[in-house]
Amino acid sequence: MVKRYNRLLTAFFIVTDALAGIVALVIAYLLRFETGLLPVTKGYPPFLQYVAIFPFIAIAVPLGFHLQGLYRLRRGRSRVDDFFGVLVGSIVAVMFGVVGTLYFQTYYVPDELKDRGAFEVSQPVWALLLIVNVGLTYASRELVRQALERRWRAGIGLKRILIVGAGDLGRLVADKILEHRALGFKVVGFVDDRAGGDHLGYRGLPLLGTFEEVGEIAEREHVDHAYVALPLEEHTKLMQVLEDVSREGIDAKVVPDLLQFIALRARLEDLDGIPIININDAPLQGLNSLVKRAVDFAMSAVALTLLAMPLGLIAFVIKLTSSGPIFYRQERMGLDGRAFTVFKFRSMFHEAERDTGPVWAREDDPRCTPIGRILRRFDLDELPQLWNVFKGDMSLVGPRPERPFFVQQFKQRFAHYMLRHKVKSGITGGAQVNGWRGNTSIEKRIEYDLYYIENWSLGLDFKILWLTLIRGFFQRAY
Repeated sequence: MVKRYNRLLTAFFIVTDALAGIVALVIAYLLRFETGLLPVTKGYPPFLQYVAIFPFIAIAVPLGFHLQGLYRLRRGRSRVDDFFGVLVGSIVAVMFGVVGTLYFQTYYVPDELKDRGAFEVSQPVWALLLIVNVGLTYASRELVRQALERRWRAGIGLKRILIVGAGDLGRLVADKILEHRALGFKVVGFVDDRAGGDHLGYRGLPLLGTFEEVGEIAEREHVDHAYVALPLEEHTKLMQVLEDVSREGIDAKVVPDLLQFIALRARLEDLDGIPIININDAPLQGLNSLVKRAVDFAMSAVALTLLAMPLGLIAFVIKLTSSGPIFYRQERMGLDGRAFTVFKFRSMFHEAERDTGPVWAREDDPRCTPIGRILRRFDLDELPQLWNVFKGDMSLVGPRPERPFFVQQFKQRFAHYMLRHKVKSGITGGAQVNGWRGNTSIEKRIEYDLYYIENWSLGLDFKILWLTLIRGFFQRAY
């Protein structure tokens, strides 16, 4: 029933996305040619010329959203993730539409129809289509989300979860589910061999039986998903449990007790027929790294151009108010642990660390100049790192680079610390927009950095950049 419901919801999204794309094209046409908001210099194309584009849009929008994973329904997807998925998917759809119409016009449209402008689309119409399509498709998803959440709050449509294993790992799974009730999950209880003598359960969740009874319990409790969370010493029972659960047609999800070893996404490799598991694989490789570099180069070039005057003004004020160089150069560690020179506006007195050596900056740091305090308050001292991004030493988004002195300390204390260097360092990152910046918990910063590396996408980059803009003026950095 759950799978059938998901298929129907996916089909609903595909149809509504295709229709929304067509409606967006109509609205874009009206805004461009009927409202007078934008001057028309090349004549008014007939509306029927744009009607011929409908099939391209009806295919391009669902295809762009499919590539962004928007049809892989997943409870727990945040509204911000939805928005940036729709945004990037719409950009991809417009690109498909532009290429598709040009290709069709070049190779399939007769010359006499080409002269009449068949399959030609105004560039402002494409831009308006993008904006309107993002609004329409995101709004439709938000309406569906609100309707589903109302059902879940009323106890309707909940997925019934059985947790196999009542140890620390199973209880951790229960904690996460109970903390996110908006996901529409209901834990019916645990299965564990300790149930023979201990029925106390955990957080009000009962121990329903032993591993041998898992199939019977799953059928009796109408379970939708079974989370198998067994410790390493009990993994010999894993195959039997999975067989019993699968026999009832229930989705089984294994929670491995290997998280202490696996820090990044695991990937299966092949060594002349021998399966090898790469436990620290990252998605930011190959074409993905080229795409990220292209975006970094383009956005840093635009930012440096637009901010040339403000950057010059800041440099002038620094030189005017304190002695010493305008820029502060410092060695940091980046991709693959290689050192590079990072550029910042000088916010402290010249040679502030001459007597102390490398130390963390702190709130009300006496080494800061008056202008430096303002620069650091709004992170303006970081702006010269746009040049590092333009050169390719850094990325706009990524783990913040540390000084070699601190890296040597952290890698001895934290086993996964050096995994941060599998990608380029960034001006901002997931840890920073979530408040873990400067002299804060290293463990939390590593956790957010590794999550970013494992789950990288352009949508995630844009999300972090957006959160940096809206939060940067309300969170202090030291």
